[in-house]
Amino acid sequence: MQTVVEAPGYLADAKATGLDESERERSDMSKAGRRIIESAEQALAFSKGKAPKASAFRVHVPARLDVRALRRRVGMTQSAFAECFGVELRTIQDWEQGRRAPSGPARAFLAVIAREPDAVRRALAG
Repeated sequence: MQTVVEAPGYLADAKATGLDESERERSDMSKAGRRIIESAEQALAFSKGKAPKASAFRVHVPARLDVRALRRRVGMTQSAFAECFGVELRTIQDWEQGRRAPSGPARAFLAVIAREPDAVRRALAG
């Protein structure tokens, strides 16, 4: 018996499979499965030079970040935070004490740390 799954790029007609309703429900792809296929299709398009334009992606870089609150949330001292993420200790101190504000790229980096600190640690691990 052939099972047809629904996913972006794949049109399926469940009735054409000859499956009854409960079998069709079990054969429906999970949300994660659909995302995996969609990601694979995007990777294939990228490898063929047909990737979407950068303008197709929306990036949010916060205008302000509370660096002290972020550092405390990840449970680090100023020194540990600076060493772990490759930022000068003096820069961390200046940001936290309001003498300077993070620039655009620094705000973007801090936003990534705020969302995925473990991923950043892994990426920067030597």
